[in-house]
Amino acid sequence: MADDTDATGRDEPNPFRFENEVPAGEKRHFRSEVSETYLGDSVEIPVTIVNGERDGPTVFVTAALHGDELNGVKVVQDVAARYEPDEIAGTLVLLHVVNVPGYLAQQRYIPIYDQDLNRSFPGRARSNTAERIANVVYKRFIEPCDYGIDLHTSTRNRTTMYHVRADMADPEVNRLARAFGSNLVLAGEADEGSLRSVATRNGTPTITVEMGKAHRFQLPLIDRALDGIESVLAELDVLPGEAVDWPGWRRVIDSATEKTWLRADQGGLVEMLYDNPLVHEGDAVCRISGHFSQSEVIVRAPFTGLLVGVLQNPVAAPGHPLCHLVGVGGETLAEIEREIESGEFTEQPWA
Repeated sequence: MADDTDATGRDEPNPFRFENEVPAGEKRHFRSEVSETYLGDSVEIPVTIVNGERDGPTVFVTAALHGDELNGVKVVQDVAARYEPDEIAGTLVLLHVVNVPGYLAQQRYIPIYDQDLNRSFPGRARSNTAERIANVVYKRFIEPCDYGIDLHTSTRNRTTMYHVRADMADPEVNRLARAFGSNLVLAGEADEGSLRSVATRNGTPTITVEMGKAHRFQLPLIDRALDGIESVLAELDVLPGEAVDWPGWRRVIDSATEKTWLRADQGGLVEMLYDNPLVHEGDAVCRISGHFSQSEVIVRAPFTGLLVGVLQNPVAAPGHPLCHLVGVGGETLAEIEREIESGEFTEQPWA
């Protein structure tokens, strides 16, 4: 018989029994132990379970798998406060902060060993710290769910346009991404070991939402994410009503789409030169200059597209990423240009 205890001799955590621990018609906030500190004190993640009065799917929403990504933390707090059991069919599983060690240190990875929790799923009970935490979180909270939404921001020193990442070849993932209603979708499978890739592969269709910067709340993006989550819940019949239609223009970036990271070829100071994320072929994107102003290089867009990710730390060395450019054309380009001309274009990755 297999040994079901971990290295401390205790039983491995069983999947959290939502229906037993939080009866139908109840909402509960609690903390769930996922690890220990050097002192042997509990490392606990804050969790809210909203168990509806009527049957329906179980949907998880996660934030702060990277500890410095705070927009999603505010989104989950607001979702936990917004919905009551008598309003929903099914269950909401809300993980406010998954990477508690990183969150406490206000850094992306688990401290000390710089382990990336979002490359450690589904984890193992007898592995490194990240894989142990990932294993507890996955078995207890993710595996029992039917659908998932994982909230992220860009890494430090960069910002990202509000968008969804999703494996659009999976019909149920495609359904979630469309219901979320972002203008931009980066299509494709997620990195190996990420929560999205593992959950989707194992039968819990999941999308990732990327929005803005680390280390801060950006209220316009938070509000949009709340609307997107409400739309997904309506699509899944967790809430009454209908999902939103695609808002204005849309662009699904797949493997056939022209895309590139513009990178610095020299070290120096970086000044961004664009007015909005849409740049046309040949437009000046940024200027890199030496400290004595003895040299200057203008980095230009190699094709027409959207600046999805943008450097914010205004210094660079050769090879440093400056901007993530994805191609747009045809009717989508015309729609974006019309929105810009009318003043309705709101996509501002530097906001």
